[in-house]
Amino acid sequence: MDITTTYMGLKLKSPLVPSASPLSMDICNIKQMEDAGASAVVMHSLFEEQLRLERYELHHHLTQGSESYPEALTYFPEPTAFRVGPEEYLNHIRKSKEKVSIPIIASLNGSSLGGWTSYGKQIQQAGADALELNIYYVPTDIDLTAQQIEQTYIDIFKAVKATVTIPIAIKLSPYFTSMGNMAKRLDTAGADALVLFNRFYQPDINLKTLEVEPNVLLSTPHSMRLPLRWIAILYGRIHANLAATTGIHTGKDVVKMLMAGANITMLCSVLLQHGINHIQVIEQQLREWMKEHEYESVKLMQGSMSQQHCPNPSAFERAQYMRAIQTFKPEWSSIYDASHDFG
Repeated sequence: MDITTTYMGLKLKSPLVPSASPLSMDICNIKQMEDAGASAVVMHSLFEEQLRLERYELHHHLTQGSESYPEALTYFPEPTAFRVGPEEYLNHIRKSKEKVSIPIIASLNGSSLGGWTSYGKQIQQAGADALELNIYYVPTDIDLTAQQIEQTYIDIFKAVKATVTIPIAIKLSPYFTSMGNMAKRLDTAGADALVLFNRFYQPDINLKTLEVEPNVLLSTPHSMRLPLRWIAILYGRIHANLAATTGIHTGKDVVKMLMAGANITMLCSVLLQHGINHIQVIEQQLREWMKEHEYESVKLMQGSMSQQHCPNPSAFERAQYMRAIQTFKPEWSSIYDASHDFG
């Protein structure tokens, strides 16, 4: 049974790829992921804010006291006292590449066109096989137009693309007026893959402290419906590969995403809940389903239930909404109906 797949030109032994999470901060975890069957690993993200902070700290150390008197030059810190850029992240990539044979995909998380974009070249030099851009952007300026926001994504991608030769994936949110058109524009700009979708962690209000605080909620299998729909719609219409993320917890979830048209399926919440070795469980479930339904390879099922190949293409559009509303029946309604039978 062949469960290999291809993603951004990388030949992978399976469609199971741990997505960016704190788990990859430990090289031992990355090695465990490989041993458990992961075909590649997306590293935890390097954030734009980290780059800004380190540049600020470097400037502070280099200029502190420099205007006091000439001898202030002797106060300059030794090179080891500060880092030019987040060297820890680069070293982590290098060490990970030494420990495992599976591809390492670096992750940059940002929202503006700035110095972090040029950092892609250093990531490539550190040995990363590919780069995932996680453009985590919540447009709070009500004067910004949709066109301006979308252009920001294009500009960021092009800026990074100009500095590296390794494949680049874009991790997107679903909050675009025209998701399909945005996907097409990034595809035309040269994106090697689209990762659907980013989960925005929404803030909460602590009523005891009256402070706004982060609230991390792990995904559930229900979360996969949105990326499944858009992967099915985009499959065959763009050249970029498609990565499914959010809500993938079982082998059957993997099957659904592959049938919709995904090249790979990314795992995060399920590994945080059940441990890294749960990758083996999901792979076994995938193999059992394929055997039971006589699929010899992942490639045979890929895109078989996309909008292009689905017996009912309108199922991914408005008609499915109407059908869902008309066929839904509350649980209490059966009890109500039964009581009338005895009335």
